[in-house]
Amino acid sequence: MAQQPTRPTNTLMGVFWMVVTGIMFVCVTAGVKFVDGRVPAGQAAFLRYALGLVLLIPMLKHLSMSDFTKSNLTLLGLRGIVHGIAVNLWFYAMSVIPMADVTAMNYMTPVYVTIGAALFLGETLALRRIIAIGVALIGAFIILRPGFRDVSSGHLAMLATSLGFAGSYLIAKRVSGYLHPSVVVVALSILVTIVLAPLAWWVWVPPSAVDVMLLFAVACFATVGHYTMTLAFAAAPVTVTQPVTFLQLIWAVATGAIIFAEAVDLWVIVGAGLIMVAISFMTWREAQSRKRVVTPHVQSEHPRVK
Repeated sequence: MAQQPTRPTNTLMGVFWMVVTGIMFVCVTAGVKFVDGRVPAGQAAFLRYALGLVLLIPMLKHLSMSDFTKSNLTLLGLRGIVHGIAVNLWFYAMSVIPMADVTAMNYMTPVYVTIGAALFLGETLALRRIIAIGVALIGAFIILRPGFRDVSSGHLAMLATSLGFAGSYLIAKRVSGYLHPSVVVVALSILVTIVLAPLAWWVWVPPSAVDVMLLFAVACFATVGHYTMTLAFAAAPVTVTQPVTFLQLIWAVATGAIIFAEAVDLWVIVGAGLIMVAISFMTWREAQSRKRVVTPHVQSEHPRVK
């Protein structure tokens, strides 16, 4: 049977939606940077999630219709704690290190997910994945450059943030087979808000109306970004959309330099580039492996019709 012809417009739309996703997430980081100094990191993180709950009201019906098991509730609760701590650390990192450093180190999350999937979900860690992980770790080392520059508390916070987000995604992967995606999203938002509430109360200062509006905009940008990322994955293979995420670093560097007067560090870009190459390679090899499994080899004297 001939394969259905591929549609180039899907690829173009996938790239387009991933570009939009990158812009949305840069707007998130810029919005958080704007409130820095006026709203403590823990409080800003809480307000971002609390205000964002308004956007999830249409999904609440799925939450009320779900049949939760004790195991699922435990996993969702654990995810809320891990993700909440990671979010708080991310907001803290944004307050003390440049946007480019935060964005670059965030690229390590898929690498940690790969390692975690092998350790906890029983997925195979082939030699090519091990090599790619090694390249990504070299990229992270170049970004941090211990011994050549001061590794600040913000950089250490981002290392923990990436690990926390990776753990959150692994838990989501486990529960997504039993619960509706909307339930997973809403549960995370509610639980993270609860986890962040004590931290926000501890450092609370009266926020201005402008800061509240900025953080609500951050919540909107984050929600739209996750939605457009879903559209990108639906329109084109991850092997196409994954490399496009590197543009997010370029925009973060430009935004940090132009708006916030942050110095441009070439080594951060080089290190992030190595991480993205490693992630893109792992993604491409994963796609090739799935193709070989799904599509059986058929011997024929004639070339395959495309």
